[in-house]
Amino acid sequence: MKRKDKAQPFVPTEIHISTAKDDKGTLGILSIETTEGLLEIALDGHAADAIVEAIAVIRSKLDHS
Repeated sequence: MKRKDKAQPFVPTEIHISTAKDDKGTLGILSIETTEGLLEIALDGHAADAIVEAIAVIRSKLDHS
């Protein structure tokens, strides 16, 4: 399935972090208030590492603009 219309990106207005524990361990919670509402993402260690790496790539492109 292909999207016909490209959605506008959410613009972050506020970012908060926290943790939550369950029977499988601790998760990081990334809460981002955006222009479209609240986006909450639960992260394990692997997902957090992937986001850090993705942000590093984005950051390097912003620094060279």
